[in-house]
Amino acid sequence: MKYDVIIIGAGISGLTAASLLSKRGLKVVVIDKSYNPGGSCGIFKRNNVVFDQGAAMLFGFGEKGFNAHRFVFNCLEEPFDVIKHDLLYCVNFKGNKIKFWPDIDQFIEELSKVFPAEKDNIKRFYKDLEKMYQHVMVENPSYSTPDETDPKGSVKSFLKHPGSYLRFLSYLNKSAGSLLAKYFSDPEIFKFFDKLTSTYCYTTVEESPAVLAAVMFVDNHIGGSYYPAGSTLFLPGTLEKVIEENGGEMLLEKEVTQILFHDDNPVGVELKNGEKIYGENLIYSGTVWNLYGKLIDQSHTTDKKVVWAENQIPTYPSVVFYAYIDKNVIPEDTAPVEMLVGNPDSLDESEVTVYLSSIDDKTLCDAKHHVLLAIGPTFESWDSDNETEYLQKKEKEKERLIAVLEKKFVGFRDGIDYAELATPRTIERYTNKNGGAVAGPKQMLGQHMFNRLHTRSEWNNLFYCGESTVMGTGTPTVTTSGLSAANAVLKKMALETFVYHDKMKNYVSIRDKPFTEDQLYREYSEEKRIMMNKARACQYCEKPGCAKAMSVDIRGMMRRVTVGNFVGAKKIADRIFAENDQQAVSLSECEKSCIKNENNGTPVEIQAVFDYLRR
Repeated sequence: MKYDVIIIGAGISGLTAASLLSKRGLKVVVIDKSYNPGGSCGIFKRNNVVFDQGAAMLFGFGEKGFNAHRFVFNCLEEPFDVIKHDLLYCVNFKGNKIKFWPDIDQFIEELSKVFPAEKDNIKRFYKDLEKMYQHVMVENPSYSTPDETDPKGSVKSFLKHPGSYLRFLSYLNKSAGSLLAKYFSDPEIFKFFDKLTSTYCYTTVEESPAVLAAVMFVDNHIGGSYYPAGSTLFLPGTLEKVIEENGGEMLLEKEVTQILFHDDNPVGVELKNGEKIYGENLIYSGTVWNLYGKLIDQSHTTDKKVVWAENQIPTYPSVVFYAYIDKNVIPEDTAPVEMLVGNPDSLDESEVTVYLSSIDDKTLCDAKHHVLLAIGPTFESWDSDNETEYLQKKEKEKERLIAVLEKKFVGFRDGIDYAELATPRTIERYTNKNGGAVAGPKQMLGQHMFNRLHTRSEWNNLFYCGESTVMGTGTPTVTTSGLSAANAVLKKMALETFVYHDKMKNYVSIRDKPFTEDQLYREYSEEKRIMMNKARACQYCEKPGCAKAMSVDIRGMMRRVTVGNFVGAKKIADRIFAENDQQAVSLSECEKSCIKNENNGTPVEIQAVFDYLRR
């Protein structure tokens, strides 16, 4: 079978490209080595408790500003529910809890309390950036990467606000530090902004391009920060739903080992099992190092390109700590996102960002607990082949992070009911992010913007998206890269592209906080709600016991029903029926082997969900 488009990688950028192309009627296949789509965005479960595996604070869903996620769901005409945080987050800096209010004026007052001598400069700084942001980003919404931007549209906007555009462009090859130096003199405020850039894009103010810093310092206040209602499972799951409803295919647990060429042009991919899949166009959404180090044979590229890719400097490797904790450990005034600055003078392992999504979303765990995700840098070597040594180091790192969190949340250690740690090795294993560099290559001066992979490659039918491309780090930016890749393919095929217009219907809804079980699935019929809740009881096990009894993707079927993807789930149910070749397929053995049956004698109701899908 030959496809119109093969997408390599089911991260958010790849899923975005695939969903948009499927919406245009193209025959699309998405291939990923993981059993779950989403890359760093998604969940895992431990005994009914839902943990976000990575991305847990999402931007880009606001009514204004850089709202790429909202634009994509509007293009897809697909409803999507989010929870908006009251605060963007809090930064704990030198004994001060700095609240990032959505309202810029309120935030200016907040920051001025910490740096009173710089109050006038803080106001001038944010007001100047807000004006420029309004002229460049808000008044003329553009959902395209810079390398794919239409020059005609840019000229029109430039003529309307030439001063703001010239200023914006002047920041292209300057550091954020040089931008700050025009406003501030207090060395302490530079340290504060240093922590912001290190958290936003894993770079210092001297490394960060001013053009990116200028946008990110303002954008989050304009647009706000969000969490998908019901968990981050719903973001990749809903994109997958659109793909499968429009005839696209998801090939999960299938690893691409090389891009196939014929007459020096890409024609398809080869999988780890030797299977070959062919397509007219290919979109790659992985890292630059895997692209030139593994997938493209060096005979099809140049030594210069291979060396360039090898020399891309990665963001620092990260560790991720997950915990299920007593609710009483977390003070009432804690924000869903808290950045803990251990050492204000430099970046070290005490710098941790804490996500407590269960503050706003009560569907993640019971009312007496919270789920916590904490992510920070690690400068240890995790390459040891000695498994005992690795496990000991992992336990030591877990204890270190508990000690860091104990300083913020007194009694934290005693309040832990469950905890585990993901090391850089874990991150690479599940997401293919080399060395656990969660944000790909650094968006630093010298390898920022156009010095990264572009949307279009040196071949006219191979396209790129994701964190290694021009837009770089963060879910709104990789979403934009996926959108640009999809539009590039559509242009090549002379099909209608996805372009903003001011009369687009809005499909993104903001749900009330706290979001509770009774709010989940409220737009579905009672029968569907019942089935979705039955499916939601699935633990989506990495090594599912149900699969031992019957070698089909029951886990994937339940995951799809959980997010309302009945079309994709029914395909699996039909496959189960066909392979068993009988009128009444019994899944009783699968239920007996279900981990929930082994733990408490009450399995997930697989049979009931299957029967519903078959009806």
